[in-house]
Amino acid sequence: MATKDKTPPNTVKNTVTTTTGNGGETHQTNSGPYITTNHGLAISDNQNSLKAGARGPALLEDFVLREKIFHFDHERIPERIVHARGSGAHGYFECTAAIPQLTKAGLFQKVGEQVPVFARFSTVAGGSGSVDTPRDVRGFAVKFYTQQGNWDLVGNNIPVFFIQDAIKFPDLIHSVKMEADKGYPQAASAHDTFWDFISLIPESTHMIMWAMSDRTLPRSLRMMEGFGVHTFQMVNAKGDVTFVKFHWRPKLGAQSTCWDEAVKIAGADPDFHRRDLFEAIERGDYPEWELSLQVFDEEFAASLPYDVLDSTKIIPEEVLPLQVIGRMVLNRNADNFFAETEQVAFLPTNVVPGIDFSNDPLLQGRLFSYLDTQKSRLGTTNFHQIPINAPKCPFGNFQRDGMMQTMVPKGRANYEPNSLGEAGEDGGPREAPQTGFTTVPTNDERNDPTQKLRVRSELFADHYSQARMFFRSQAPIEQAHLASAIVFELSKVALEPVRLRMIANLRNVDEGLAQRVADGLAMDLPAASKAARAPFDMDTSDALSIVKKGDPIMPGRKVGILFDEGSDKAEIDMVFKAVEDAGGSALLIAPKVGGISVKGGILKADGQLAGSPSVLFDAVAIILTEAAAAKLSKESAAVQFVMDAYAHVKTIGHNKGAQALLDKAGVEPDDGVVALKDFADVAPKRHWDREPKVRTLA
Repeated sequence: MATKDKTPPNTVKNTVTTTTGNGGETHQTNSGPYITTNHGLAISDNQNSLKAGARGPALLEDFVLREKIFHFDHERIPERIVHARGSGAHGYFECTAAIPQLTKAGLFQKVGEQVPVFARFSTVAGGSGSVDTPRDVRGFAVKFYTQQGNWDLVGNNIPVFFIQDAIKFPDLIHSVKMEADKGYPQAASAHDTFWDFISLIPESTHMIMWAMSDRTLPRSLRMMEGFGVHTFQMVNAKGDVTFVKFHWRPKLGAQSTCWDEAVKIAGADPDFHRRDLFEAIERGDYPEWELSLQVFDEEFAASLPYDVLDSTKIIPEEVLPLQVIGRMVLNRNADNFFAETEQVAFLPTNVVPGIDFSNDPLLQGRLFSYLDTQKSRLGTTNFHQIPINAPKCPFGNFQRDGMMQTMVPKGRANYEPNSLGEAGEDGGPREAPQTGFTTVPTNDERNDPTQKLRVRSELFADHYSQARMFFRSQAPIEQAHLASAIVFELSKVALEPVRLRMIANLRNVDEGLAQRVADGLAMDLPAASKAARAPFDMDTSDALSIVKKGDPIMPGRKVGILFDEGSDKAEIDMVFKAVEDAGGSALLIAPKVGGISVKGGILKADGQLAGSPSVLFDAVAIILTEAAAAKLSKESAAVQFVMDAYAHVKTIGHNKGAQALLDKAGVEPDDGVVALKDFADVAPKRHWDREPKVRTLA
């Protein structure tokens, strides 16, 4: 007689089913309703890491956090799980304003002091074989080889992050990566799983404003800002402690591309950013950034209406101005991509005396995760001996052996303390109590170290105020781009409840934004989602807008000059010289590259028209005879060359002979369609007033 199932109705059982496939392989599926550890222990809270008090440090005993991140860190072999596609270069950091009153870190003690650096820039979501220009956050990591040891400042080109606690990082990346059943889309966030996750995690709303803005479509790695994201601490020789946030500002200014332009660049040159960085360094146009600090104390932190330990928040520059303390110059390309750019291992735990961590729960998780993932990627605990990772100052300890050991320690001393030195042997290195790293003691009166809690500070619950500030700080055209980006991404989401939930969240940011997105999706505006903490209006910040910072400059810009048979060499030379004199790079583009007869001689092109679309340039000049323009008007590559430049609101310089090609491409006169004599003065600008003529924005 069969045994009856005594499980109560509507109860889902925890069961593990084992089946054998055609090849004899074993499959296991867990169909239970509860999240458990890999050993079956039900997890009561999968949202918060275990901390010593609401604002205290994360605890090592949190096996739930450690198992989750440990498994996540080992999911891919051997490329990085995130930031897989990167570009790197060598250079130096120079202190331009000594700050011994803030820190005892050696690289900040003397003006003019220089230390070698290696910087790596990367996309987050795509694999190592993806393209350079998707809409994505960019990694901005710098390894300082100081005389006190390596310091790794591992950040992004956006100052906030999607989540507040590291325990949610595996979920975030799982959602934005290729969908588990399909294996696509690659390097794209415009799909169901990402927006499903985001719509359920209101804390990510501020980051979404940045991610959907033009910040995630950088024109060049050289024109990208960088941020340490977290609040860090500095300590001086007296033991005085200060909070700091790190900012990198490019000398060439922060600039972006258009979305349509970025898509076309991906097809024309998948290595656009990598090539741009490499070629700039090769020709001596060394990329440069200023390193700035926001400096504050506990009293200032307590006065803010948000928590400085919350990585989804910023302190606006208008509230706390930046202090420039140094500059980074990248002046040497990597000799070997794999040996250096691919094998470089950044660790947030790599700090030097004078720099320390805060209790930011996202940072605390990173301190554990990075060391573990480097072991998985590089296959050995001795990855620090790879030349790109090795410090350039003396180093030594009693760690021995292991896979790929390349050092040959001598003598018997492989433990400490020992007294072998007293017997005339080499006793090895000793502790440095006066100059070595010591952790800053907590002085946060709001933290009770006797409590172990899975909670977050109350102020962490404000998920929308800074998102509102960011959106309202953008110029109107940037707001239109942001709204259009959300419409595009959500149009790829097949799950209607996700779209509705996301629009409901956006109503807490800005009613106009929510309405624009709803209209763009042809959906009714849903009721606003309930905010865990009511948002409030913050002062807008012009520093958050690319457009409000002013027009771009010519240095670092590329100009394409289109010519053909019969073009006037004198006109070409005039434009070429004006661009180069202003600090830009001019390249000649023609239907053929081997040599074309022009008025005044023979000219060879730098690029062939079909392989050098205008998306690769910041501005274009069209110098043609009437006959050549008429001929090229029947050539799709030429028409598209001009049409794209116009659609991407770039400056178009032209002579009278080019008019037929401009007419064919639908170019209408405006401030950005100029005569050749005025071209170099106007060329770096984007002419945003033109955009409503060429595309519909949300």
